[in-house]
Parts: sequence; C-alpha cells; structure tokens
Amino acid sequence: GGGGRPPGPDSSLEPYVQTRIFKIIVIGDSNVGKTCLTFRFCGGTFPDKTEATIGVDFREKTVEIEGERIKVQVWDTAGQERFRKSMVEHYYRNVHAVVFVYDVTKMTSFTNLKMWIEECNGHAVPPLVPRVLVGNKCDLKDLIQVPSSMALKFADAHNMLLFETSAKDPKESQNVDAIFMCLACRLKAQRSLLCRDLEGRPGQARRLEPTHDGNGKNS
Repeated sequence: GGGGRPPGPDSSLEPYVQTRIFKIIVIGDSNVGKTCLTFRFCGGTFPDKTEATIGVDFREKTVEIEGERIKVQVWDTAGQERFRKSMVEHYYRNVHAVVFVYDVTKMTSFTNLKMWIEECNGHAVPPLVPRVLVGNKCDLKDLIQVPSSMALKFADAHNMLLFETSAKDPKESQNVDAIFMCLACRLKAQRSLLCRDLEGRPGQARRLEPTHDGNGKNS
C-alpha cells in the first residue's frame, strides 16, 4: 500500500536544486533612480511613470555564469519613510550584495550615502558581502554636481566599485547590466570558495577560526 508518491520526486526538484538565488538590495535616497535601475536590468525597458515604491518590491532575472543558472533577485526599497521602517529588518535579512545609488545631479543624495552605509552596517550585514556604488543620471551632463573624482575617492574609502550609469539612456544600459553581472560573478566565486572549504567536513562547518598547526598560510 501507500503508493501515493509521485514517481521520481528527485527529477521534479532538479531545477530548484540547480538555480541558486542571489539577493541584491538597492539602497539610496528617493528619486535617485533605484526603481529604474532594477527595471533596466530585470526588464530591459525603462518605466514611463514610476510610482514611489511602497514597502519592498523585488524583480528577478535568471542569468548564466560559467554554465550555471543563477537567479538574481533585485530588491528595491520603499520610497516613503513610514513604510521603510516596518520593512527594513526583512529587507536586510540574508542579503548577498548591496548596491548604493546616488544621483550625480544631486549632491545631497551623495552626502546621504554615509547615512545609508551606517544603516546597512547597523543591520549587521557581514563585511564579506560585496557593495557597489552607482552614480545614476550621468546623461544629464550639464547638471552634474558630484564629480567622478569625488565619487571614486568615496568608493575607495568604503571598498566599493564605482559605476556611473544612466538607467534612462538605452546606450548606457549595458553599464546597468555590468553592475549586476559583476556582482553575480563575484558572488558565484565567493560561494564556490565557501563550499570548497566546508566540503566533506559536515561536523566542522562551524569551526571557521584558523587552525594552529604551525602552517601560517591560513586566512
């Protein structure tokens, strides 16, 4: 009796086993173009009219890196403070990478990055989690308030890569792709290192402090 199980449960689960999910969150002031960036990467097109994001919104796109399918999930934060407060814990949980966005034509959006970085650190996002800095709206050349040199200095000081993009301008859109693909490649490399370290030692997975065997090469 009890023959109610569908045949070959493993085969039906296979796609889920193979596709890893990387959660990337996008952070920054309202109106810097966070939603446009996620649209540009996940949908390719630019939304005509973007409503201020309420709560948390995520879009995803499956990409292939070295033959492995990876689902990149891009989370976009709430534009309005009162919604943000209630969602913020959920937002930072289990995050794989962080994208900080400012508007190159608005100096305040750049100076406020300090506050966003503090919020991120305040939610115990581990230092290993890669972070990138994105200066958006660089197509508005005559209005630029944040020079690239200043942004580079800031990115260096916080150990981030800097991308300058225009989510609006189709010619710049490959730059938007580059941001997320760069993060996905980095995450894939990190993940496979972690897996290699923990492979075949199930009982010791928690012991990550260096072993003192006189071999000074442990890091």
